[in-house]
Amino acid sequence: MKDLIKYIAQALVDNPEQVSVAEVEGNQTSVVELKVAKEDLGKVIGKQGRTARAMRTILSAASAKIKKRTVLEIIE
Repeated sequence: MKDLIKYIAQALVDNPEQVSVAEVEGNQTSVVELKVAKEDLGKVIGKQGRTARAMRTILSAASAKIKKRTVLEIIE
């Protein structure tokens, strides 16, 4: 999951080297924390949060396949 989000985020931003992804795993749920450069934050979130919502949808579909719940947090 971590690699999937990193790949998508690096394709969207102007500074792909500043993309960092951390994963905090629990028993039932994992939290994927995405951190990008301040000037790229708008590109990752998108207009009215559409890009972020699309990333969360892809993440939930991929995590459903492995029967786990994954949440995406975008950190400023």
